[in-house]
Amino acid sequence: MGRSAAKPPGGGERKLIPVIRPEEAQRPYTVTELANEIRRELRPLTALLLKGEVSGMKQSAKGHYSFVIRDGQSLINAFIYADDARRVTTLPEDGQVFIFRGRVDYWAQYGTVRFVADQVEFDDVGKLRAQLEDLKRRLEAQGAFAAERKRKLPFLPRSVALLTSPTGAVIHDLQETIWDRYPNMGVVVYPVQVQGAGAPMSVARALRRCNQEALADVIVLARGGGSFEEMYAFNTELVARAILDSRLPVVTALGHTSDRTVADLVGDAECRTPTEAGARVVPKKSDLLLQLRERRRRLDREINQRVTRDAERLSLRNQRLLQILPALVRQRTDRIARAANELGRLSPVAQVARREEALRDRTRRLESAATARLARSSHALASRRASERLERALAERFAAATRAVAHRRERLVALSPEGVLARGYSITQDAESGAVIRAASATAVNRRVDIRLGSGRLGARVDEVEA
Repeated sequence: MGRSAAKPPGGGERKLIPVIRPEEAQRPYTVTELANEIRRELRPLTALLLKGEVSGMKQSAKGHYSFVIRDGQSLINAFIYADDARRVTTLPEDGQVFIFRGRVDYWAQYGTVRFVADQVEFDDVGKLRAQLEDLKRRLEAQGAFAAERKRKLPFLPRSVALLTSPTGAVIHDLQETIWDRYPNMGVVVYPVQVQGAGAPMSVARALRRCNQEALADVIVLARGGGSFEEMYAFNTELVARAILDSRLPVVTALGHTSDRTVADLVGDAECRTPTEAGARVVPKKSDLLLQLRERRRRLDREINQRVTRDAERLSLRNQRLLQILPALVRQRTDRIARAANELGRLSPVAQVARREEALRDRTRRLESAATARLARSSHALASRRASERLERALAERFAAATRAVAHRRERLVALSPEGVLARGYSITQDAESGAVIRAASATAVNRRVDIRLGSGRLGARVDEVEA
């Protein structure tokens, strides 16, 4: 409502006449306008630091993290985008106190106020170190640091797996060192995040993948060093368990650090620099070739020496054989002669001949005795009948003796070796001693024997003995 001056008709004194206006209506805000007003009011709350205890940490499918920051009296919802999470030193865990840098933002779609953090720092490094020492004690009690558990590095791997950041000097130093020492060595690179909240999971997944693919024989886990906070990923139980579960040996090369990380303690070999790690897992090819040539020379020398010794030994054996051969021949010849004489003496033909000669001699003596008796008794015989009886008796006796000798001769011939052999039998003698073999137990496998047949002889070797 306002006032204005009005002049009456015809002039005269002016009077103030009140002017009444309708009250202006207030326009309502839209929700979006109110959200924008809230954002404008919250705009000064940027780049501020917030300290509190973390709880309810969750990760979304896109890699974002949501959680609550609280103190003894209040709490506020907090959020870390995936890109920022990959840059932070370590991911907050429930129950830990951190200092967060970020801004306060109003999320209109949810109608909530959230603290959006882009940087995370430890508030109590001492407490974090205490947790690390507890992890070390637990792993040591389980034998994770024991030397006998460590896997032996291969002498000459067919390929080397490098787990490190794909950018920076570390990957370059490793590859240059390996290929300088062994130009055609296979190298497989597994890019991993070596710092930030996602680093432990990135390293653990790469270790599992490397073992599953089995493209290499040894793994080098490398980083260029850093502060305690920056190296925290290699002090986590997740990375330690992944190294312990690895089938392939793991060499750590985490740079010049004042403290040994848990990864160094559970790894199979520890190196201070990537260059040292490259030299540890790959030998120099030139040294191997030199050693190979030297071993080949030694092998050739040993072979020549052995051939010379064997040739000399063979020559001595030949000389001794030539020396004893004539004596062996004479010995075998004498043995054969004795055997022939003995065989001739025992031959049935010779025995029959001796019996016939004895019979003839006895016949001659009998005839002489008869003649003498006839001469002596001729004057006593009075008649021819007595003389005829005597002659007949002598003839019958001579015939009987002749038949007996013939019968014995037939039996001797039938029972003689020649007769037995003629019926299909054979005589087996030891080739060396000449002894007749009457039982299988009298000889042995691989002994040479002579087999005498009805016609001719055979030389043989014993293959089997059945006693």
